[in-house]
Amino acid sequence: MDSVSQLVLGASVSVAVMGRRVPLWQAAAVGAACGTLPDLDVFIDHGDAIRNMTLHRTESHALLWLTLASPLLAWLIAGLFRRGVRWQQWWLAIWLALITHPLLDLMTVYGTQLGLPLTDHPFAVGSIYIVDPLYTLPLLIGLAAAFWRGGAGGLRWNRAGLALSTLYLGWSMAIQGVASWQIAQSLAQQRMPDDKVLVTPTAFNTLVWRTVIIDGDRYGEAYWSLLSPRRPLQISWHARHTALFAPLKGNWHAERVAWFSHGFYALREQAGQVTIADLRMGEGGNYTFTFGLGTPQAPAAHPERLPSTRPALGQSFKAIWERL
Repeated sequence: MDSVSQLVLGASVSVAVMGRRVPLWQAAAVGAACGTLPDLDVFIDHGDAIRNMTLHRTESHALLWLTLASPLLAWLIAGLFRRGVRWQQWWLAIWLALITHPLLDLMTVYGTQLGLPLTDHPFAVGSIYIVDPLYTLPLLIGLAAAFWRGGAGGLRWNRAGLALSTLYLGWSMAIQGVASWQIAQSLAQQRMPDDKVLVTPTAFNTLVWRTVIIDGDRYGEAYWSLLSPRRPLQISWHARHTALFAPLKGNWHAERVAWFSHGFYALREQAGQVTIADLRMGEGGNYTFTFGLGTPQAPAAHPERLPSTRPALGQSFKAIWERL
């Protein structure tokens, strides 16, 4: 999820737990810092773009490691402020601010390895876009009202913001289930394969959903709208060029992207090299994570992420409106 959402979520959780034991700004500051802390792994350079992508949200997002780190952080925070609040009282607030970060990331489609060291599986629900104002705004309003009103009334506003944002996450999973069922029905009517289908929301909303259908050497993209749920899917098909993968068997970078994307990838030849794209993020041939692999004869030792063109904000909202 975006950094603002994680920061505000951490602050809201910490304020809700600490209440009036400490000044409001202290609880919010500690929560915001802990809510941001796991994402500092983006500053670690693992040597190439594919490693940087697939090793983000790993140990720093693992529930076990964050749980083990929380008592130490609580002890440090209690010693820093020295206001008669014992570290045990900070512990719950810090632990919740830390673990809600990967749990919120889990709701996006990227992939979060929160089960480390027991499993490195990149878990992803994919029910919410990485930036969704309807999730973040209740948290911001509730936290702002807590500072503005103060006292018990302000704390109630903060709790209300947390409750509304959590209910919105529940809504996103429920409507994802509805969208998945309707899409499966439409695919069955069109006699299309439905054994490998991805359903995720489009930018900034949970009303229009994008689906990716893998069918051998091709993949299809289509959109489903809550406002016209029974409209037949209009599927746009594209080549995956899976034959290009055979010479790359054993290539760590190619196989890593194929694993991390759960099989939702496509290859093509571009500018004299083979490229691989994660189909889960992006659309219409323009994907956020596309990498140059070199050639089978001369594979890239340090693959680079190729530039992608993002549509302007106005174009994005226009597309959402048309698909509604």
